[in-house]
Amino acid sequence: MKKIVLGVSGSISAYKAADIANRLTKKGYDVHCVLTKAGSEFITALTLETLSKNRVHDDLFSREEPRKVEHISLAEEADLILLAPASADLIAKMAVGLADDLLTSLLLAADPKKVVIAPAMNVHMYENPLTQRNLRVLQKLGMEVIEPREGHLACGDTGRGALAEVDAIVQYADERLTERMI
Repeated sequence: MKKIVLGVSGSISAYKAADIANRLTKKGYDVHCVLTKAGSEFITALTLETLSKNRVHDDLFSREEPRKVEHISLAEEADLILLAPASADLIAKMAVGLADDLLTSLLLAADPKKVVIAPAMNVHMYENPLTQRNLRVLQKLGMEVIEPREGHLACGDTGRGALAEVDAIVQYADERLTERMI
C-alpha cells in the first residue's frame, strides 16, 4: 500500500484537506496527515483522523512512539508528500530551509522529488514576487506545484490563489504514484 503524507497548513482551504484525505483513503492509499498549528485553526485533527483512519501528526516533540523519530520516519516512509493547502508561510519556510515544526522538519528531511505543493492564498500573496521566487526555488529542487485556480477568494478578492479543485489534486497524486509503480 502506497503511503501519502498530507501536509495541511494555515489556509481557509484547509477544510478541503478532509475531502482530499477521504478520497485518497478510499482509493486505497495509506494517508497520514500532518497538521500545522495554523492549519488546526481551520480544521480539526479529529476530522482528518476519522477520514484518513490514521492518527494525525501535529507535534514535533511527540513521545507517543519513542522508538521512532517521527519527522524522519514519515519523510522516509512516504511515497508522496502532498501539501494541500500550502500557505505562503509554509512555502516561504520551505524555500529557506526553516524547520520549526513537525511539517517543516519532515520536509527538510524528505527527498524533494516526493513533494507536491498545492498553494492556496490571497491573490496578492500568491502573485507577490517573494512567493513566486520561493516557488521557483522549490521547483528547482525537484518539487512539483499544482497551480492554484482563479476564482472568488474567501477574502472577497478575485484572482489566482484558490486551491486547485479537489478532483485535480487527487488525480495528480494518483497519477504520480501510479507512474512510480511502473
